[in-house]
Amino acid sequence: MLSTPGPTVRDESEIGRYLRWLESERQLSFPDYDSLWQWSVTDLEGFWSSVWAFFDVHPHTPPTAVLGRRSMPDTEWFPGATLNYAEHALGREEDLDAVALVARSQTRAPVELTFGELRDQVARARAGLLRLGVRKGDLVVAYLPNIPETLVAFLATASIGAVWAACAPEFGPRSVVDRCAQLEPKVLLTVAGYRYGDRDIDRRTEVAEIVSRLSTGERVVHVPYGPNALPDTLAWTELLSEPAEPAFEPVPFDHPLFVLFSSGTTGIPKAIVHRHGGILLEHLKNHALSWDLKPGDRMLWFSTTAWMLWNSLVSALLVRASIVMIDGNPVHPDLREQWRIAEETRATLMGASPGYLMACRKAGIRPAEEFDLSRLRQLGAAGSPLAADGFRWVAEEFGDQVLLNVGCGGTDVCTGILQGSPLQTVRAGEISGPCPGVAAYAYDSEGRRVVGELGELVISEPMPSMPVGFWGDAGGSRYRAAYFEE
Repeated sequence: MLSTPGPTVRDESEIGRYLRWLESERQLSFPDYDSLWQWSVTDLEGFWSSVWAFFDVHPHTPPTAVLGRRSMPDTEWFPGATLNYAEHALGREEDLDAVALVARSQTRAPVELTFGELRDQVARARAGLLRLGVRKGDLVVAYLPNIPETLVAFLATASIGAVWAACAPEFGPRSVVDRCAQLEPKVLLTVAGYRYGDRDIDRRTEVAEIVSRLSTGERVVHVPYGPNALPDTLAWTELLSEPAEPAFEPVPFDHPLFVLFSSGTTGIPKAIVHRHGGILLEHLKNHALSWDLKPGDRMLWFSTTAWMLWNSLVSALLVRASIVMIDGNPVHPDLREQWRIAEETRATLMGASPGYLMACRKAGIRPAEEFDLSRLRQLGAAGSPLAADGFRWVAEEFGDQVLLNVGCGGTDVCTGILQGSPLQTVRAGEISGPCPGVAAYAYDSEGRRVVGELGELVISEPMPSMPVGFWGDAGGSRYRAAYFEE
């Protein structure tokens, strides 16, 4: 056992604040994490309605119920509600002067935007997309790195009720077309290249091929990034040229927000559709209760725009925390670079791959000694298993100052399935447990729950961020075959 919840955790953490709220507002008391989790996966109406109320979700039209239908896969969440994800991601009036994002890359100088500046750029981009004919339900596709313009374009797309999908610019034309041709996008946003470490990467040839095969016509927007230009495209500055007031299209809870793609190991990548309301509720819950993020905090987690972690990163804005956007080679000029950025940007939550942590351990890096990481409270690790030695290395480096939160999640639910929180124990080589609201169990081949032996990971109860379905799968047959056949 490496760490246990301290005596002040209920007074200092967001999950503790939530527990106090449950006691005062719902007359519910939970002595430990396990009892809270058990309630969260049995009383679905009680738990998810509490998430809605605790985080002050503001709908345009209130729901008539929490669950219209409970049975999977046709679960109906919050029937009658209309809302918009982007409206919740742009802060409140008191946040306008607070920093929303800081960006670091090897292609250009650092960028910083306040919530007020972000809100203005999103409103301008929204107006520009509307001029291009984008309307509710249309697809906007990005061939963009993890930079502020990508965030602005995503939130502008969401504010219209259009649907977002992204591929990282290191993808080749075939990978992009395999994914995005399924969607028939209305607009493509793209860069002409980028810098990776000390190498300039020219993507003009790839962009030309993608444009020719996606049939987006003249609706291609060039985001300037690096020295190259793209002919016959609309400039990003032109898209944002006209001032506009923020506006948000009210959409049903189940309205598509973005499309994430499966790996494509068994054929053409599946286009997994996620909904406005489901991602809003799930990420509010995950980012506060598991990652302990709140206003004034800052989240750093290296990701490309093709990974579900990018969608999770930008959702830190929902809890009025700020984000660090990193593009380029994350270990250039050396392994210490991510720790340098964490120090420089004063991150309170840093995410890292287990491979990166183990490489730092092997190299003898002492992050807590070499860098001022005094604001860091939580270190996340996901993407692959972290060896027990990695757990012990983090504990030796940071002691009780930093909670190591090792988790696993999925593109299918765009969140964590198993991970830790300030209220859970950390043991070397183990994930702390299932996330609140996630009824995760292991099942054997006979359909029986098993503990302490190999089994299939199963989520046995519905959750709001389960997919709406697959794009283009009108009858739902492919969706059912993928998740519910066995």
